[in-house]
Amino acid sequence: MIAVPRVVVSAPSSGHGKTAIAVGLLAALANRGLKAAGFKVGPDHTDAAYLGMAAGRLGRNLDPRLVGPQRIAPLFAHGAADVDIAVVEGTMGLFDSLAGRPETESTAAIATAVRAPVVLVVDVAAMGQSVAALAHGFRAYDEMLWLGGVILNRVASDRHEQLLRDALDDIGVPVFGALRRRDLPAVLPSRQHGVVPVMQRGVEAYRGIRRLGEAVAGALDLDRLLALARSAPRVPVEAWSAPQEVGEAQPGPGGEPRRRPVVALAGGPALSYSYAETAELLTAAGAEVVTLDPLRDEALPPGTDALVIGGALPETYGEELSANRRLCIAVAELARTGRPVIAEGAGLLWLAREFDGRPMCGVLPAVGTSLDRTVVGYREATARADSPVARVGTRVVGYKQHRGVLNPRAGQTPAWSWGGGPPEGFVWRRVHASQLMLHWASSPGIARRLVAAALAGPPARTAGPAPSAAPAAPGSGPTRPVSPAGVGAPARPVSPAGAAAPTGPASAGPTTRPGTPAGAAPSAPVPPAGPVPPAGPRAPARPAPSGAEAARPKAPVDGGPAVTSGSPGGPGRGEPAAAPVSPAAGAAGPERDAPVPPTPSRKPAPVSPAGPVGGVPVSPAAPAQAAPAAVPPAVPPDVPPVSPAAVPPAGPPPADPSDESGSAE
Repeated sequence: MIAVPRVVVSAPSSGHGKTAIAVGLLAALANRGLKAAGFKVGPDHTDAAYLGMAAGRLGRNLDPRLVGPQRIAPLFAHGAADVDIAVVEGTMGLFDSLAGRPETESTAAIATAVRAPVVLVVDVAAMGQSVAALAHGFRAYDEMLWLGGVILNRVASDRHEQLLRDALDDIGVPVFGALRRRDLPAVLPSRQHGVVPVMQRGVEAYRGIRRLGEAVAGALDLDRLLALARSAPRVPVEAWSAPQEVGEAQPGPGGEPRRRPVVALAGGPALSYSYAETAELLTAAGAEVVTLDPLRDEALPPGTDALVIGGALPETYGEELSANRRLCIAVAELARTGRPVIAEGAGLLWLAREFDGRPMCGVLPAVGTSLDRTVVGYREATARADSPVARVGTRVVGYKQHRGVLNPRAGQTPAWSWGGGPPEGFVWRRVHASQLMLHWASSPGIARRLVAAALAGPPARTAGPAPSAAPAAPGSGPTRPVSPAGVGAPARPVSPAGAAAPTGPASAGPTTRPGTPAGAAPSAPVPPAGPVPPAGPRAPARPAPSGAEAARPKAPVDGGPAVTSGSPGGPGRGEPAAAPVSPAAGAAGPERDAPVPPTPSRKPAPVSPAGPVGGVPVSPAAPAQAAPAAVPPAVPPDVPPVSPAAVPPAGPPPADPSDESGSAE
């Protein structure tokens, strides 16, 4: 049942000052001792955070596109329980919809769903009697809409205010207040900081909200507004409930209660980077939710079983995220051991190898860069793989709002695909990283799947392909494009008599927990390519073989495939064939990339054809000992591979034709 007094604050379009007035109205009502709740129409985390800070309780979002129109009233009833008044801030214009569906997704549709009166904020700086025509048009456009009155913003003078009031009085539209041009200055922190000023309880955010509250209290008739809000009728609807959505937790073996896995939720002391319902669903699914501040905490919470990084993490804090090396190493270790990690929005960039030249966690074999525009828009996506978020083939509706992009855009196993663009995101082990933001209230099964994966523990280690990329170390230069076989230049060719084994799949050898000092990216030990002979005197070369001997297949090199005398070497998979090496070449000298003619002054001494030299089998036509092959650079432990088709050439990533530029506000 919705019985709380409520009002919707909207405007003819963006830029009329509705956010400042909605925040100031909540602050003014809270100063009167009223318990208030703030809501934001649409997916915007930032406005919801300031509304919540002004009201003194979590701000929530009402987005019909993300959660479905049928959930709007239940979610509103849940968020407005036990309060004296609820204030809903609209998005864009009153009848606008970012997706072009005003009948179900506009602010007017939300006001109709919760049966709340609408107060229209109008910027009248360059308007006179035309304000009456504007108000009349909005009132008559939708007969289901309840236009309760207007608030005049940026009034020039007392005479201007009286002219406007007279025009609106002629059509019977109440005026709840008028603010002068400088009454609502831009006192809130810049939007590029996102929710961080609210999350960290910044002084600037508090000061801005207090000033807005004082301006609204002095210019608006709060008693008339309260009377309008209390005239809203009751709506018979059942409030949304997280326990009902996820169901009862299943008991453990023997009927005993299951343990509560620890899920670290990225955020701060006041709120998280996810929608408010995410923590409630995780708690109802049986998790112990612990807050992790990626800008300040240097370690994961003790006993962390899973990590969730919501889409409200701002991209402008890349430097702070990169500087927190201890936490980056801990996150990389959590992902490497197979624990569930879900990242959205800028959380995807945090898991990348680097972002704008700064080293990040190195979990994903990709590099992030910032665009000079913002990508916004809804996506109807399909899951491309089973993960803690969804089963393969699951269809969801998400939202994108970002400036940073990854190159490559997707891994070998993408997270999502949608019409009009290439696949996007990374799924590796139990990591699900994407720039698509989801509202978990529309898919409560995410919480159940995540808790189940956290309870299951890390999966068994199996041998897998060699990693595709390495995280950039602090202070490293520009990163080269990711190649299908690995990162950087390939290893030099190895002669058939070399000590190193042919390059092949990485063995599932033991790995080490992250212990690198601050400023170093996590890495795993590289298993030796083969036994390396100890340094010692140069062994004499074998004599040239006879014709019958040369025709026989040569012995395999360190377990590699046998090669005939006609083949120049025994390269491993993906490695170019090595050039033949002259028998007269020094065994301890450097590797040769081309044949070297024999030196007349140096005659090989005859030796017995039997027995290896230094523990390495030597073919008759090869030198007694070759220098060990160059060891490839250290690579991160089991980073997700990137398919060759997903690796773009060097340069900016390809544009998604479905992406739109702009902002919803």
